[in-house]
Amino acid sequence: VGLLGLAVLMQGCCSDCRGTAGASPREAVATRVSGSIVLDGKLDEPDWTKARAYELMPGGETYDKLPEAMKATVGRDLREKGECRLLWDKDNLYVAASFVDSELYAYGKEDHQHHYAMGDVFEVFIKPVDESYYWELYVTPLGHKTAFFFPGRGARIGVAMALEPIDIKVAAHVDGSVNNWHDRDRVWTAEMAIPRKELEKYGAKFGPGTKWLIFLARYNYSRYLPVTELSSYPAQAQVPNFHIHEEYASLKLAE
Repeated sequence: VGLLGLAVLMQGCCSDCRGTAGASPREAVATRVSGSIVLDGKLDEPDWTKARAYELMPGGETYDKLPEAMKATVGRDLREKGECRLLWDKDNLYVAASFVDSELYAYGKEDHQHHYAMGDVFEVFIKPVDESYYWELYVTPLGHKTAFFFPGRGARIGVAMALEPIDIKVAAHVDGSVNNWHDRDRVWTAEMAIPRKELEKYGAKFGPGTKWLIFLARYNYSRYLPVTELSSYPAQAQVPNFHIHEEYASLKLAE
């Protein structure tokens, strides 16, 4: 499926794929790969087309927390849509994202930076249900990646976030120009491969029937938007905070 085709596809996401604020946990289903996945950010393999799409939604109270003077300008609806899809095979969990984006920003120049503070980013949070630890994984429109590890939500973080690397692979493809505010961009797509051996490195098993949580999120910056848009699947009940495990989706690996 081409970039413009994906943009049209995103407009038609089925309503039952949308996150519902306050509904926890939701389920996210990863489909078993039948062919092969080439990590190039283009999402043109048949497996991606067949995988279920999950539409990203704004936090439930985002509008309510705005200053009164901004509410009419901003509105309640997400202006630039996005969706995610999940696949898996014996070696990897694959995550893909497709985003309408009027202005592409990615000022980070290296991997493992705090890219959410430097431009557009797609984030994947993944956690074994029965363990305290979890990962926060990024990909940017320029194909940079970040892999942060949290021993637990209450642990001392900071430099420790990057001391337990995870060997993810990412790719991105853009329909537009990055870091050029003079034009109007269209779409960016991304792929991420998360190795099973990395997810199992601290003892938790990963495969059909195992218990994992996943959360898919986006930072979207654009001069054409009245505010920066933060969105996720599942949608969050309140103002976005991407570390609320209680609102993550249950990950199911479907045969």
